[in-house]
Amino acid sequence: MASPPCSAAAPFADLTPDAVLNAIDGIGVATGGTLLALNSYENRVFQVGVEDGAQRFVVAKFYRPGRWIDAQILEEHAFTQELADAEVPAVPPLLIGGRTLHERAGYRFALYPRRGGRAPEIEDRDVREWLGRFIGRIHAIGAARPFAHRPALDVATFGEEPRAFLLGSRWLPHELRDIYAGVSAQALEGVRGCYERAGDVRTIRLHGDVHVGNVLWTDAGSRPGPHFVDFDDSRMGPAVQDLWMLLSGSREEQQSQLVDLLAGYEDFAEFDRRQLQLVEALRTLRLIHFSAWIARRWDDPAFPAAFPWFDSPRFWEQKILELREQIAAMCEPPLTA
Repeated sequence: MASPPCSAAAPFADLTPDAVLNAIDGIGVATGGTLLALNSYENRVFQVGVEDGAQRFVVAKFYRPGRWIDAQILEEHAFTQELADAEVPAVPPLLIGGRTLHERAGYRFALYPRRGGRAPEIEDRDVREWLGRFIGRIHAIGAARPFAHRPALDVATFGEEPRAFLLGSRWLPHELRDIYAGVSAQALEGVRGCYERAGDVRTIRLHGDVHVGNVLWTDAGSRPGPHFVDFDDSRMGPAVQDLWMLLSGSREEQQSQLVDLLAGYEDFAEFDRRQLQLVEALRTLRLIHFSAWIARRWDDPAFPAAFPWFDSPRFWEQKILELREQIAAMCEPPLTA
């Protein structure tokens, strides 16, 4: 499959409710006319009613045109299936007609079983250990072999390239451009220093975006506990990437949370504590990458609606302040566990 020929100005402009239902009907899954758009900016995701005795609803994920090539999407699918086969609670796409990736009307999409749940109670120590155990299991499988097509999370891809994009764009206010250039350069020097102190840490296949919004918790059924959704950002990177976004609050609170996560994690996978040098570095890279992500997506009408403050000097003043805070944070001793 080639990447679909959709308009760059409005990548999902033709993805009307009828187009969604017709695409799913077109692969032999009869829809019942029920369609609910779910919260997603990068892709378009819908809960769809289907006329199937085994499933009343499926989740349809329509991929953003041009973001991933087919081989990269299929690696995501294969990884989630590998996890599910090992009884790790990931949600792989449905195999329909011998395929998990489909194309209709210029859009690539996959169907998933619907999974309910709520956000995990991350303040609960037992919940943190439970999450740590399953992240450890994900990483034990993720370490078995590398991705062949998906990119890595590193200083170049999440720091240097997005910074260059922003500096070459129209988004930075003239009066703040030189300030942002200098502060972001200093921040990236701090990131490189963290990587040097960490040494040659191993990279593995990751979920890539483990935060409470991508973990659904169930209290009943045959498999209570967490299940992990949205592997769209899955890539190669250091294991700590799938841990640090679950940390919040003061340094003391983050320290306690990390101890709990690792207590569960190390039941299934060894954790290289040198990677704790990367926590603030990865947070810094995410800040730079996030700004560039919004800028690249601005022609998608969903982004101005969701981030109306992006096109204002106040946003960039805040980003400069956050990067300065990160420069200081990267000079502090790392968390320990």
